[in-house]
Amino acid sequence: MAPCLLLVLFLLPALAAGHQHPSTLGSSALSEWRSAKASYYAADPEDAIGGACGFGDLGKHGYGMATVGLSTALFERGAACGGCYEVKCVDDLKYCLPGTSIVVTATNFCAPNFGLTADAGGVCNPPNHHFLLPIQSFEKIALWKAGVMPIQYRRVNCLRDGGVRFAVAGRSFFLTVLISNVGGAGDVRSVKIKGTESGWLSMGRNWGQIWHINSDFRGQPLSFELTSSDGKTLTNYNVVPKEWDFGKTYTGKQFLL
Repeated sequence: MAPCLLLVLFLLPALAAGHQHPSTLGSSALSEWRSAKASYYAADPEDAIGGACGFGDLGKHGYGMATVGLSTALFERGAACGGCYEVKCVDDLKYCLPGTSIVVTATNFCAPNFGLTADAGGVCNPPNHHFLLPIQSFEKIALWKAGVMPIQYRRVNCLRDGGVRFAVAGRSFFLTVLISNVGGAGDVRSVKIKGTESGWLSMGRNWGQIWHINSDFRGQPLSFELTSSDGKTLTNYNVVPKEWDFGKTYTGKQFLL
């Protein structure tokens, strides 16, 4: 058989596999495939509100049920919030749905259970890499009977509709900003803020993707500089207008892929 024909036959399965996952929420891998385990919870509409990342109403913020709670080893005390992961079921021919994968956003924390050991019920205990998925997402890659199943995951870029959102809260000298709908790496690692009466000031992580600063910015348009885990920086100048108010959300530019 000719060498070129052999090469074509070798590449065909790989090319086909690369197009077998239906998700359009993320693309462009940011890491290699890594091994972990996943389980599910029976989600109802109330589970789409809240979470350890501070996003609040997940439907309103565009995440829906394509979400995941990460174990301690992956959550990084909230720094991983907003990041996207491609997940596929492996090594279980009985329960895996072949050729499928999903892309989910980190929106919650899978708390450890130190009353159980990491290999006997404490699935989210350190050092386990564990993904807790809504059953709606779990069933896209495996049958629900799988329970706790082996998976592979990798970080991927997040594809978002519209720009980055800045939800402003607080009062007088205490300002908090929830940053959501972040494309690219998705997980914001540092934030700077600037008013017309200040230079660039660093904000602290309050929890998840809620950032805070002790300063009075009332009556000033606000600019933000965001840096994500891949080192990319996005600057939104005057994204919050001079007439801003607490409790409002403002939309700016998006990270370019």
